[in-house]
Amino acid sequence: QVQLMESGGGSVQSGGSLRLSCAVSEYAFSRNCLGWFRQAPGKEREGVAAIDAYGTTTYADSVKGRFTISRDNAKNTLYLQMNSLKPEDTAMYYCAARSGWYARATLDYIAYNYWGQGTQVTVSS
Repeated sequence: QVQLMESGGGSVQSGGSLRLSCAVSEYAFSRNCLGWFRQAPGKEREGVAAIDAYGTTTYADSVKGRFTISRDNAKNTLYLQMNSLKPEDTAMYYCAARSGWYARATLDYIAYNYWGQGTQVTVSS
């Protein structure tokens, strides 16, 4: 069973930055596709960014140029650097992992099998 734990959420003003981290308990971490998702109250969960085992990344249009996903395979940790934050970025952020190895990066949350508990990000104007 893969376990994921997010950290790094908080409250910032518009234009600020945050870095989210996700610790993953998976011995083959480097082979997994991982993603960040978010869900605001009353809205559906949406994909934010994903990265596969080869380092290929994909981003939602709403965060391109502002957010960067990365992974440290030596530390079994996934990151999301968020810059130029906007009030509409306010949401609960989740990290997730796809089962199987070398799966391609996708923002479709249905493709992910393991989820963290989430960390809240609040951006005030």
